[in-house]
Amino acid sequence: VIAGGGSDSERYRRKQVDEIEHFVHVFERVEDVLSKLDARQLFPEIIGESRVMRALLRQVVKVAPTDSTVLILGESGTGKELVATSIFENSRRRNRPFIKLNCLAIPPELLESELFGHEKGAFTGATARKPGKFELADGGTLFLDEIGDMPFDVQGKILRVLQEKEFDRVWGTRPIKVDVRIICAT
Repeated sequence: VIAGGGSDSERYRRKQVDEIEHFVHVFERVEDVLSKLDARQLFPEIIGESRVMRALLRQVVKVAPTDSTVLILGESGTGKELVATSIFENSRRRNRPFIKLNCLAIPPELLESELFGHEKGAFTGATARKPGKFELADGGTLFLDEIGDMPFDVQGKILRVLQEKEFDRVWGTRPIKVDVRIICAT
């Protein structure tokens, strides 16, 4: 083959490859525009059109209709709560309770009571039975923000809820059954 020349069949093949590459490029651009439109339509509160962001939103669309427990990881201020809310709003539980709890905002000694509730007399100031976030979220979704900073003993009790679908109130004498989807972030 002489440089710049080549046989007719080679030039024809090169032309076909160039046309295929052109069509692939056009299809990629169309897909890019459509996925940006889908992202804006499905998630108007989330700002971001990068490929990475659209890939994240595709994951949200996949996981939302399931009852899977979800862990969202990210730096502070990156929109983990927006992602959790988007998962909830696109889930089958969207018409049920969506309870949010920032685990860092609750003092460690009160966190267990906040999550699981307590019986009257469980501690000083517990003048009545109080339902916890798990009871309030029954049938719906519980979002636990900053779960990584939660004391390990409380994390262990949450594991029991995930496995057994039940928990005990602080000072409780009988287990309480719940159907709660958990979304966590840290």
